[in-house]
Amino acid sequence: QLQLVESGGDLVQPGGSLRLSCIGSAYLDYYAIGWFRQAPGMEHEEISCISIISKTVYSDSVKGRFTISRDNAKNTVYLQMNNLKPEDTGVYYCRGRDKYCSEPLLGSWGQGTQVTVSS
Repeated sequence: QLQLVESGGDLVQPGGSLRLSCIGSAYLDYYAIGWFRQAPGMEHEEISCISIISKTVYSDSVKGRFTISRDNAKNTVYLQMNNLKPEDTGVYYCRGRDKYCSEPLLGSWGQGTQVTVSS
């Protein structure tokens, strides 16, 4: 069963950048990986996803600022976040899907990594 661990969250000023990592316990070659965030009191929001053929999708809230990428040799998916805004604050999670971003989510939520954007 695929297990994913998120890391890279931090406190950053508005306009700053962070790179999050999602590391898999198994080969990620066969999985699409999505990044989600959960703001306080809110539901999980999917903000980006990358398929096994590296087709990417982004929510309108992050398009043009965030970039998702994958390095299958390292079993890792990254989320590069630039021009961060206070509304990007939240706990960030990654989840897998079977090959494509249109497939149902696999597994369950991990511990996530906290991103706080504040001056």
